[in-house]
Amino acid sequence: MRPKKRHVLLLWMLVCSGMTEAIEPISTSIAVGMAAALTGFLASYQNIFYYFHECCRPEWISFNRTGLEADLERKLFGQHIASRIILKAVNGFMSNENPKKPLVLSLHGWTGTGKNFASQLIAENIYKEGMTSSFVHVFTAELHFPHASHFDTYKTQLQQWIKGNVTNCARSMFIFDEMDKMQPGLIDSIKPYLDYYDKLDGVSYRKAIFIFLSNSGGESIIQTVLDFWKEGKDREELELRDLETKLSLSVFNTKKSGLWHTSLIDKNLVDFFVPFLPLEYRHIVQCAMAEMKARGVRPDRSVAEQVASDLVYFPKAERVFAVKGCKTLESKLDYYT
Repeated sequence: MRPKKRHVLLLWMLVCSGMTEAIEPISTSIAVGMAAALTGFLASYQNIFYYFHECCRPEWISFNRTGLEADLERKLFGQHIASRIILKAVNGFMSNENPKKPLVLSLHGWTGTGKNFASQLIAENIYKEGMTSSFVHVFTAELHFPHASHFDTYKTQLQQWIKGNVTNCARSMFIFDEMDKMQPGLIDSIKPYLDYYDKLDGVSYRKAIFIFLSNSGGESIIQTVLDFWKEGKDREELELRDLETKLSLSVFNTKKSGLWHTSLIDKNLVDFFVPFLPLEYRHIVQCAMAEMKARGVRPDRSVAEQVASDLVYFPKAERVFAVKGCKTLESKLDYYT
């Protein structure tokens, strides 16, 4: 006998949503009969309900290391340092069944270098539904925290959002975009959730992932890469140790930024500061080719090179690094194709 979808939906509501607590007022006889019917149904169809609706279960949340490695290598261009850090950090964290604290990554770099895209790749290789998963939560400064006068309200809301979502699913992911535009001090309200606590008010946050995206520190990264270039060195020779200390100090001391003098840095709760390097002409060509492929169009290198040539580069005379990276490629391709 094939189960009807309404039966499966009822099971999902009971098992995934914790609604068993909500049926307390039902009389004992009805509850017992309902339980008996559900027990029999579960005996035959125990593995069906979670195929229809997302649950906080391994069927919906499962890390694909091979997939993330392939995506970082084939889709994230010009970011050898970021790719290596992200793969090692996420793999180590997701392989640990009993982490001591949440994974906290802080992604920094100029606009269009791939910070948002990298966080998307992480989500797609952990959650079956990717960025549309109900367990992936994105906050942007200008949308969620626009008014300085509401600072205290935002702190309370942020704490409630984090606590509520982690209570619902321990393997939740939180992405904070535009950290450079967030009010200083606001992010400190979630410091306890990122620390080495077993539980806070009965909730464990140790399996959650927090990702901060910011343009702050971008100038420090660019200066280091420019110095490398002027010395005639290949950018692939750059290593994390060449950037990390300067980057963390720059981020910590950037006024009017969400991470300015934050206790998250002061108390060493950020696991990795991940630098995203400025992109060169060859990387823009790769981005354009990838975008054409994603559109279902046969990649045309001559078009990709034409798009890349039209972008603004710096330093002005040498035209080495793209000012906006791959950010405006979609609209550029619309013009040329």
